[in-house]
Amino acid sequence: MRVFVTGVRGQLGYDVVNELEKRGLEAIGVDIQEMDITDGASVNRVIREAAPDVVIHCAAYTAVDAAEDNEELCRKVNAEGTANIAAVCRDLDIPMMYISTDYVFNGQGERPWEPDDEREPLNVYGRTKYEGEVAVTEALRKFFIVRIAWVFGVNGKNFIKTMLNLAKTHDTITVVNDQFGSPTYTYDLARLLVDMIQTDKYGFYHATNEGICTWYEFACEIFRQAGVKVNVVPVSAAQYAAKAARPTNSRMSKEKLTENGFERLPAWQDALKRYLEALGV
Repeated sequence: MRVFVTGVRGQLGYDVVNELEKRGLEAIGVDIQEMDITDGASVNRVIREAAPDVVIHCAAYTAVDAAEDNEELCRKVNAEGTANIAAVCRDLDIPMMYISTDYVFNGQGERPWEPDDEREPLNVYGRTKYEGEVAVTEALRKFFIVRIAWVFGVNGKNFIKTMLNLAKTHDTITVVNDQFGSPTYTYDLARLLVDMIQTDKYGFYHATNEGICTWYEFACEIFRQAGVKVNVVPVSAAQYAAKAARPTNSRMSKEKLTENGFERLPAWQDALKRYLEALGV
């Protein structure tokens, strides 16, 4: 099986390619240097030359606050870029996996979001990822749309690395304590995604590590496991002035994974332990 992976220099794309190669599957990884997804002609040429059996589309514009000031660029990457890839997959009649986000929902309430719930994004990033979902579903019948949240991996920036770096220069760190979700380790996620693409169980899915926490609780567990002494102060999202609105509720139901025979990801605390070991912390 030949698998074409976008965003190979990002956290998830990096781990997906490693997982494919570990299983003896052929991985063709690209990033903006090899293929600008906003350039339809480039996308068409590069994917056709690679002649893959499936595309896993991990590349995205993910700077949530910066997106508020760069809506045109964010849409060009997340919506139009995704549409360009979907069009080639349609023409080649191959499946496409699109990595989406909890940000497509309005983040209200307390119940976990189901894969088929109504989408009502709160910010530019969420809107453009939603538009990417629409582009995929309009172009293709053979698709996986997998929504993830609170991602961390060895290759790239993330909340864990930010916390550990802040602790080197700060005695006290304030962290939001009224937003709920599930951290997602790209190493674990990559294994699931590679399992999924080897089936025809298409559709919308949610995939995060098991368990729910707030960002504050996540930070406390990071420092506890890393053996770092720092004062962590819980604050509300209102006190922490971010440019883009964030969902309060990012709980996502993973029942559909179980129903379709896929193995769910381990508990986030276990994932954090293995991740810190991978970082050498």
